[in-house]
Amino acid sequence: MSKSMQIPVELRTVSGKGASRRLRRDGLVPGIVYGGDREAIALQIPHQFLSHALEDEAFYTTILELGVEDGRTQQVILRDLQRHPYKPQILHIDFLRVSESEELTIKVPLHFLNEDTSPAGKMSGVVISHQLTEIEISCLPKDLPEYLELDLAQMEVGDVRRLSDIPLPPGVEIVDLAQGEDTNVVTASHVGAEVEEVEEAEEAELAPEETPDEEPGAKEEDDED
Repeated sequence: MSKSMQIPVELRTVSGKGASRRLRRDGLVPGIVYGGDREAIALQIPHQFLSHALEDEAFYTTILELGVEDGRTQQVILRDLQRHPYKPQILHIDFLRVSESEELTIKVPLHFLNEDTSPAGKMSGVVISHQLTEIEISCLPKDLPEYLELDLAQMEVGDVRRLSDIPLPPGVEIVDLAQGEDTNVVTASHVGAEVEEVEEAEEAELAPEETPDEEPGAKEEDDED
C-alpha cells in the first residue's frame, strides 16, 4: 500500500500569467486541486519542497494530504506537472481529489528484479529489454501500491514476460488486462545477436586460401617448352 505524504500548501488568491510569474520569482509554484463534488481550489507550494519531493519515485503514486481550507485535510494524487523546457523549474502542478470509496486509475512504476542473475541475463551478447516501465492500474486509494515488481530470475533466452506475469497486491487490477487477452502485451524480452562459434570463426580466418588443383602433367608440359 502506498504511504501518505503531507504537502505544505497555501491558498492562492491571485491568478493570471503575470501573477503566476511573480509567484515563481518568489520561489512558489502555482497549482490547483480539483475533482470530487467540490469546487476547484487554487493553491501555491514552495518550489524547494516540490523539487526535493519529486526526486522520490513514490511521490508520483502516493496519496498526498493537502490542508487547504477550514483546517481539513484533503486526500489527493498528483495528476499533472508542468516543467520548464530547459530550466530546472516547476511551472505548475495539478492535484486530483480521491475518495476512499471510489476506485482511481493511475500509472505506477514497474521494477524488474534479478535480471542480471537470470539465465538470459548471464548469456554473453544478450540484453533483457524492458518494453514497459510503468503500468496503469485501478484500485481503491487504500490499496494503491507505490510500484509493481516482476521477477526475471527464471528468464531464459527466448522467453518473454507479459502483463499477466506481474503479481498484483490484493485489490489491484491492471487496466489493460481487463480489456481482454489481446492487450496482454510483452513487458520484457531478450535482444542480442546469436552466440557465435568463436573457434570456428578463428579457424576460418587462419585457414590458407585454396587454389585449384593443377591438372596432371601440366607442370611437365611447361618444363618441356
